[in-house]
Amino acid sequence: MVNPLLRSFSNKYKKRFTYMIAVSILLVLLPYEKVYSENVQEYQVNVDLWQKKLYVINGKKIIRTYMIGPGTEDSPTPIGTFEITKKSKSWGGGFGSRWLGLNVPWGDYGIHGTNKPWLVGKNVSHGCIRMRNEDVEELFELVSEGTVVHIYGPLTGIGKGEFKNLSYGSKGNLVQLVQDRLKQLGIYNGEVHGIFDKNTEHAVKKFQKDNNLPINGGITEREYLLLGILE
Repeated sequence: MVNPLLRSFSNKYKKRFTYMIAVSILLVLLPYEKVYSENVQEYQVNVDLWQKKLYVINGKKIIRTYMIGPGTEDSPTPIGTFEITKKSKSWGGGFGSRWLGLNVPWGDYGIHGTNKPWLVGKNVSHGCIRMRNEDVEELFELVSEGTVVHIYGPLTGIGKGEFKNLSYGSKGNLVQLVQDRLKQLGIYNGEVHGIFDKNTEHAVKKFQKDNNLPINGGITEREYLLLGILE
């Protein structure tokens, strides 16, 4: 029988409110992924997508602050804790003069420069973190491979609170949330890596069967509600 929440859940205010609950849930996911290097780093990087700023931290002191350009609603910047795994001076083109790659499990994301500096400060990227070339060149010299990068912000790009439908092939933080919740229910036994693979689809179908839902392997508002991601 369908949860009565499905009949009462109709206004966008609840989505925006429970959106913050989902952000908190995501923080629980971090222990599933090993993101820290064994080497102790002098600096760490904090990225605030709400403020569109990147901070370089030494101990408890902010030593640099830079303006950034994060992702859009359709291509949000990943949130979570990652590492810088690759540094390059030769990416060029729209990636500017420097590239700092991050170990995001569901795609190639990084901190990089841009040939359109006037767009820094706007949500315009495909999920990467854009910086002015002179800023990313300075950052490039400050940090090393293995530096921890904490990214805070809305799950859905610019924070409208709309949770997209998910299906086989989807990627991102929302997939992580679904995988984590299915894992807690004992239905999913794969990695919480943000990639909607066949194991995830199989677990979703089992969840749908257990809850007398149409068995299509996809995630809609109905599944978000019954999984407790939206309330």
